[in-house]
Amino acid sequence: MSSAHDRAILNSIFNPLLPVGECVFDEDIPVELKEVDEESPENEGAKAKEIEGVKAAESGDVETAIKCFSAAIDMVPTRASGYNNRAQALRLQGKIEDATTDLDKAITLSEGKGRAACQAYTQRAMIYRLRNEDELARADFQAAANLGSEFAKAQVRH
Repeated sequence: MSSAHDRAILNSIFNPLLPVGECVFDEDIPVELKEVDEESPENEGAKAKEIEGVKAAESGDVETAIKCFSAAIDMVPTRASGYNNRAQALRLQGKIEDATTDLDKAITLSEGKGRAACQAYTQRAMIYRLRNEDELARADFQAAANLGSEFAKAQVRH
């Protein structure tokens, strides 16, 4: 998918309010919770489009990033990561309702398991927190913490 460097840059773009060095793209998610994509031309194409979207976001072209993430979703509409990535880009554009819809879809498709679910729960919790919906934020941070997010674990302790 993307390199650790790509993820770190995207994290700083998509999550400017997180402490430096804290990542939503948590590498410590247990192996058994990580998604394993079936090898198929469609999945490979979707992954390539997501990487293209990451690169576009890195360069500040959020509109192109959204188009790439949408193309990845069109290729494999059952892959949760495309929705999660697009939600992050939509948040950058201030399209919070659209982002929330994509995060809900990512959580549903992932069945609340794996890296995409962990990221989606964390992103949605941050939206809930901005809306002062503290109980919903806490529940999503707890779900992300259960999936291994150190950032979410810290938020639950507050």
